[in-house]
Order: sequence, then C-alpha cells, then structure tokens
Amino acid sequence: MIMILKRLFGGAERQVNKLKPIVGKINNFESVISKLSDEELKAKTDEFRKRLEKGEKTDDIFPETFAVVREAVKRVDGKRLFDVQFMGGITLHEGKIAEMKTGEGKTHTATTAVYLNALEGKGVHVITVNDYLAKRDTNWMGPIYHFLGLSTGCIQHDASFIYEPKIEDSDEVSVEMENLRPVSRREAYAADITYGTNNEFGFDYLRDNMVQSLGQMVQRELNYAIVDEVDSILIDEARTPLIISAPDTESTKLYRRFAQIVLRLKENDDFTVDHKMRAVTLTEKGIARVEEMLGVGNIYTAGTITYVHQLEQALKANILFKRDRDYVVRDGQVIIVDDFTGRLMPGRRYSEGLHQAIEAKENVEVQRESRTLATITFQNYFR
Repeated sequence: MIMILKRLFGGAERQVNKLKPIVGKINNFESVISKLSDEELKAKTDEFRKRLEKGEKTDDIFPETFAVVREAVKRVDGKRLFDVQFMGGITLHEGKIAEMKTGEGKTHTATTAVYLNALEGKGVHVITVNDYLAKRDTNWMGPIYHFLGLSTGCIQHDASFIYEPKIEDSDEVSVEMENLRPVSRREAYAADITYGTNNEFGFDYLRDNMVQSLGQMVQRELNYAIVDEVDSILIDEARTPLIISAPDTESTKLYRRFAQIVLRLKENDDFTVDHKMRAVTLTEKGIARVEEMLGVGNIYTAGTITYVHQLEQALKANILFKRDRDYVVRDGQVIIVDDFTGRLMPGRRYSEGLHQAIEAKENVEVQRESRTLATITFQNYFR
C-alpha cells in the first residue's frame, strides 16, 4: 500500500531525480567559467545571443548560462547558488511551478531562468507581490544583470525606472533610489528584464489595447514571465477581473422613473420571481402594462430596447434585494453587505445598473453607471 501511494504521490521526488543529471552538467562548467575574467564573463552574453541567432534553442545552452549566472552572483553578491536553486531555475524555465521554503533563496533562484529567457531580446517580466518588492528586487538583482550586460526596468503605479548603478547597495532590504533612473513606461518595458506587480502589467496591457496608434503602446509582445506567489495570483485571484471603465453618459432619470413603475406591477400577473436563481422575469401582460405607462408602442424597438434592461434591474432591486440584509443606506449612499462575512464593503458597487436601481429605490442620489471599456482576468493574461 505504501509503495502504491509513493507511486501516486511521489511526483516531486521523481522530478528532483530527473533534474539531478542536468544540475551535474551545470556544475561541470564551473571550473571553466570561474577562470574567466569579468570582461570575458560579461562577453558570454553576446556569445549566447549569437548562438541563439544561429538557430540554437534556449534548452541547448541553458546548462552553461546557469553556470555563468552562478559565477556572476558569486562575484557581485558574494553568494554561490546551490543545486536546489538550479533545480528551481530549471523548473521555472520549463514553465512549471517551483515551491521553495523560506530561506532557500527564491529571489536568486529566479535569476537563472530570467537571464536565460532574456537572451532572446524579447523581454522578461518578473511579477512581484507589491510595488516595494518590485523596486527592491530591481535594485537588488539589477547589479547581477548589469554585470552580465542586461538592462533592468521597474514599473510602479505612478512611475517607472531603469537600473543604473551609482552607489553600492549593501542592504538587500533597502531600496537605493539613486540607482533607479526615472524613465518613460515604454522605456522600462523595453529593458531586457522588467519588474512590477500583476496589476500594473495587466492594466498596461488593457490600456495598450485601447490606444489609437501602435506608437502609443508601452508593452512589447508578451514573451516570458515569472510570477512570485503564483498561488495567490493564479488561484486565489484567478477569476478576479481587471477592469477599465468610464462613466456612462446615459441619464440617471430613467432609474427613478422605473423605480416608481415597478411598484405598480403585480407578482405572478406582471412578473414572476425565481428566488433560487435570484431572477425576475416580466410576463407578456407586464410588458404591455409598462409600455402603456411609458407611452411607447413597443419597448423592444431600437430606441427603447435599453428600457428592458433598466426595468429588469429595477424589479430585482425592489423584489430580491432587501435593505439591511443585502445592503445598508448610510449618509445618502447604498453600501453593499458581504454575503459571507456580513461586513460592509464601502466603495464596492453592483454592476450592470443594479446599484443605480437600488439607489433610485431608496431615493438617494443615483450615481452615473460605469461602462466597461476593457477587462481581463489574471488567468487569461498570464495564459
């Protein structure tokens, strides 16, 4: 029974055993690489790029590139990469998830895969958890990449930088801003390696898809990315959409009008309710009554078809959403109550006009409806 379980769940051990011969090849280069001068070590980057241009693949050269990175880390940071870090780097290069314990050197582990995939000149994105870590890692890893002849950029919410060594950073936790030169966002993305958060990369991607000319785009064609805390981004927030929206120019007066109309409709005669599916559906009789109250011949014509959606949202707001259960009214604002925790969620709004319908129902100021201009989930962006 134990042997069966090991066969079923021993994937990690089997993977490690597969990587050991590859790590052995990397280690075989150490004696030769360590004898190179700084200039000769840096020249390896141009050599690798020429080999790739002539048709070799990254898989063909990576044992030697990993050995070069180890020597660079040793000379710049005074640290020697261990075999387990090479295994992590190989795993990242293969597009798989590498799980490492605290203290095993995740940040340095990524340098091997980052360097290798940056050699093609198509750009590598390193996604960090927050803006601070993006700046810190740019400042911390930047000297290694600079030593090897690669440029490193960093994007923040309201700024972007290129790493340029001016002072030596002896504290890996601090951020030496003197080494980060402000540049345009496009320049930061043009660097061989670019650090930033998932939100910044995602929103820049959406904005690039809204520009009127190619010259306004900031990102290059997406090539290769390493995601820190990947379980949080691709599992916990996998379906969380990034949204760029703008206020809709449609008048909010209709919401108030429909809030009054639905009060005159009768359940089962004019509409039916499915509480399980949280849906309200107008009947033929109900549609006819609404058309009569609005003074229109056919609510489904081109000029009035949007009335149907607003009417259905007004019905949902009046029938399905209850005050002090689904939302509260405080200081003239409708605030959503979280279904799971019961906590208030100020700043959050129901979509598709439902929030406006509830505001009209409660006779508070109806805010303009937001119109989605572009949206993407993290899962689709990193696919």
